[in-house]
Amino acid sequence: MGKGGIMNADYILVRFGEIALKGRNRSRFEDKLIQNIRKVLKGLNQVKVTKTYGRIYVELSGESADIVMERLKKVFGLISFSPVKRTELDINEMKDTALSLIQQMNPKPKTFKVESKRSLKTFPLRSPEICNEIGGHILTNTEGITVDVHHPDTTVNVEVRDEGAFIFSQVVPGIGGMPGESSGRGIALLSGGIDSPVASWLAMKRGLLLEGVHFHTYPMTSADSIQKVIELAKVLSTYSGHFKLHIIPFLEIQKEIKKNNEKVSHNITIMRRIFMRIAKEIADRRKALTIVTGESLGQVASQTLESMVAINHGIDIPVIRPLITMDKLEIIAIAKKIGTFEPSILPYEDMCSRFVPKKPATKPSISIAERAEKKMDMEKLIESALANSKTITVTPYSKISIDDIIGIDE
Repeated sequence: MGKGGIMNADYILVRFGEIALKGRNRSRFEDKLIQNIRKVLKGLNQVKVTKTYGRIYVELSGESADIVMERLKKVFGLISFSPVKRTELDINEMKDTALSLIQQMNPKPKTFKVESKRSLKTFPLRSPEICNEIGGHILTNTEGITVDVHHPDTTVNVEVRDEGAFIFSQVVPGIGGMPGESSGRGIALLSGGIDSPVASWLAMKRGLLLEGVHFHTYPMTSADSIQKVIELAKVLSTYSGHFKLHIIPFLEIQKEIKKNNEKVSHNITIMRRIFMRIAKEIADRRKALTIVTGESLGQVASQTLESMVAINHGIDIPVIRPLITMDKLEIIAIAKKIGTFEPSILPYEDMCSRFVPKKPATKPSISIAERAEKKMDMEKLIESALANSKTITVTPYSKISIDDIIGIDE
C-alpha cells in the first residue's frame, strides 16, 4: 500500500463526477455505474458494492484493496477512489484509526491536516471540533510531525455519515468520463493502426457501448493482421468487460474497386465509402446510432475535409471522429496510457497500407466515386461480405483461434 493507503481497509470509497449533474436522471447513471463496477470486479467473490446518497462503496470483506483499485482504474465514470477504514460513531475510535493511518504511512509525513465532513447532523461534534480532536490526538502521539493547513504532506479525511465514520487519506485518480454503456450504442471502424483503438476508447469514455468492425483481405494480407485487431479488441474489453467485433472479408470488393474504377487515386475514397455503407448496415441491425472512426484532420490523404465529405456522402448516420483535432504525438500518448500502443505497432500489414495508391486524391470527386460504384453490383457485394463475416465477443481473457474465424489450414 502506497503513501496514504490503509492496510486492511474496510471499503473503497468511489467518487463520480458528471453523474452528479444529471438531475432527475442521476439514479439511472448511478445504477449503470454500479453495474459496471460489479462487472469489472467479477471473480472477487467477497466484495460487495453498495450505494448511499452521493457515495458508492466497495465493501472489501478481506479482499486486497490494491487488487480492487487496479480494476477500478478502468471503470469509466469514476473520478477517484480511496481505501477507507470504517469506525463506529465514536470519537475515540475515530481518533485511534486516524492515528493508525498516519503511523502506517511510508515515508512518514512531516506535516498534515485533518478535514471533516459531517453529513450526520445529530453527531455531537461539529466538523471543526472533529478536526481539532483528531489533529490533537495525532500531534500528541506522533514525533516529528506538525500541522500545515495550506500545503500538508498528507490530509486525513473524516466523513461522518449515518452508517458510520469513514477515514482515509489516499486519493487515487480514476479515468473519468461517463459510465460505460450509458450513452447508447455505436459501431467503430477498427483497423490495426494506432488511431482507431484510441478513438474507440475515447468514445467509450463518453458512455458509448461500442462494437468494432474490422475489414480484412486475407489471404492477400496475413492472418496475423486479424489477430492484431483481436488483441486490440482484448485491450478495449478490459475497460468494458467485453467487446463485440465484426470481422468482414473485403477482398472481393477490393478486386471490384480495382476493376471498375477509372481513377486509381480514388481507390481509398471508394473503399472507405463502402466501409461506411457496411458499417451503417451493421448499425441498423444492431440498433446503433452512430459510426466512430479514427480520422484526424489532414493526417493522411483520406482525412482531408474534402475526403471526409466524399466518404460520408450517401449515408444517413452521424459519424463521430474523436481524434479530429489531435496530432499524432497526442494520439500516441493516449495509446501508450490505455495499453493499445504495443499491439498497434506490431509489424503486420493491413489492407489500407497494402492497397493505398501511390498518389491518393486529397480532393476526391464524389461523381468519380459514384461512377465506379454504379458499375459494381454493390448490393450483392455488401450482402456477400456480411453473409461471410464472423462476429466474436472478446473479453480480457479470450483465447480465440484465427482458424475458427477465417478457416486457415495449418
